[in-house]
Amino acid sequence: MSEARNWVLASNNKGKIAEFNRMLAPWNITVSAQGDLGVDSPEETACTFVENALIKARHASRITGLPALADDSGLAVDALNGAPGVWSARYAGVDGDDEANNRKLLEALAGIADEQRTARFHCLLVLMRHPQDPIPMICDGQWEGRIAAAPSGTQGFGYDPLFFVPSENATAAELPADRKAELSHRGRALAQLKARLSDARL
Repeated sequence: MSEARNWVLASNNKGKIAEFNRMLAPWNITVSAQGDLGVDSPEETACTFVENALIKARHASRITGLPALADDSGLAVDALNGAPGVWSARYAGVDGDDEANNRKLLEALAGIADEQRTARFHCLLVLMRHPQDPIPMICDGQWEGRIAAAPSGTQGFGYDPLFFVPSENATAAELPADRKAELSHRGRALAQLKARLSDARL
């Protein structure tokens, strides 16, 4: 087992923090929510996932002095030209209001046939060793599915109750945590990170 490492996660989302800690535990890495370390949330001014992740990671690392892990994740729906995209968390206008976001998504897709409700989750994951890190680790993952007609399941967070995974015949919110970790966009991005951790100098 490698020496225990502490990172800051550029998020205050409890579901995301729990998910990252569960996934990173085998590598002896613990992440703390940025709010617990006195870090406010920077304004996400970019129009791409990767740029927003870089903004968040650099900000958290600069304030805490710790390696910072940040992801910018979102849902892209084909019938909506990629919306909600980088605005996924605040699609309904209030950051983190999952119920309102899900309701707005269903309204936007009203009348759209099942076969046209294809979508995918994206996760751009950035690890910055320090605020001036010139070569941050950038990993990405995608998870294909479609938007269900109604929410189902109580696991997960965000759009999970609406994200139907055909191979599992279930929504993301109906999957056990370990199965979701294997399949999800965040799990795939983390798998890339895992493959590169042995070369990291933290």
